Amino acid sequence: MPTTAPHALSDVTASDSTLRRFLHGLPGVDAVGLEARAASLGTRSIKTTAKAYAIDLAISMVDLTTLEGADTPGKVRALGAKAVRPDPTDRSTPSTAAVCVYPDMVATAKEAVAGSTVKVASVATAFPAGRAPIAVKLADVREAVAAGADEIDMVIDRGAFLAGNYSKVYDEITAVKEACGTDARLKVIFETGELSTYDNIRRASWLGMLAGADFIKTSTGKVAVNATPANTLLMLEAVRDFRAQTGIQVGVKPAGGIRTSKDAIKFLVLVNETAGEDWLDNHWFRFGASSLLNDLLLQRQKLATGRYSGPDYVTVD
Repeated sequence: MPTTAPHALSDVTASDSTLRRFLHGLPGVDAVGLEARAASLGTRSIKTTAKAYAIDLAISMVDLTTLEGADTPGKVRALGAKAVRPDPTDRSTPSTAAVCVYPDMVATAKEAVAGSTVKVASVATAFPAGRAPIAVKLADVREAVAAGADEIDMVIDRGAFLAGNYSKVYDEITAVKEACGTDARLKVIFETGELSTYDNIRRASWLGMLAGADFIKTSTGKVAVNATPANTLLMLEAVRDFRAQTGIQVGVKPAGGIRTSKDAIKFLVLVNETAGEDWLDNHWFRFGASSLLNDLLLQRQKLATGRYSGPDYVTVD
């Protein structure tokens, strides 16, 4: 297992035994306390100008996503146009952070957002199951990067992780990171709903960061349990503590199940109160979502006009 992490914790990745010792030496998670804190932070009341700021910030953090077998070039082009200008009637509406598509749609998405600040993210590594030989996974990544992907969202081998084969997961992440080259940032998806315990989520978070993840991400959005306030809070604690020990900042992306402005604002409170203001930027925090943007736009107009728009105000993606 190669040692690739150039930071204060590099020695813990020197061998399988040192990596295992480190991961199992992390403090156990107090599940009751974690869930209670997440619930408590979710009760914070955000009003008027602060709410307007939070809605615009949330819009700017959305990875507008379509990951369906029926995706067409036309659908991806329309999604790209919406990402660049979410509300065509109001040019003050910020663009989203990115459009997220399958590798074969990267070139189409890239054309659709050309000239804007919107990034193109691509899922890869046999998304969403991650069940493929490493050569196939790396080919998936290289194809997406060659087509112009700015970001790669990879899935870990949950079977290997749950079997305790941490070195295999580590090696795959480092190999994918290398395949991303110098231009594409890497988001590592844990599929937290399949990891069973908070302790496993904490270990996966540290494993991903040690292997060079630029972002750690909760979920694919393809399973029953995706992003929750509690698992996102746990990951925010991990990136905060990792930076304190290494000086390296890593982003967080909750994905799946975040559908309303109220939900999004709760997550922003978690970010501010746990990791801090340095993460309140779309370079370090994202929402993986498809329907969330529509509710943010409707709430934004409600704040501006005092009334809700009709159902035809936003597109159905």
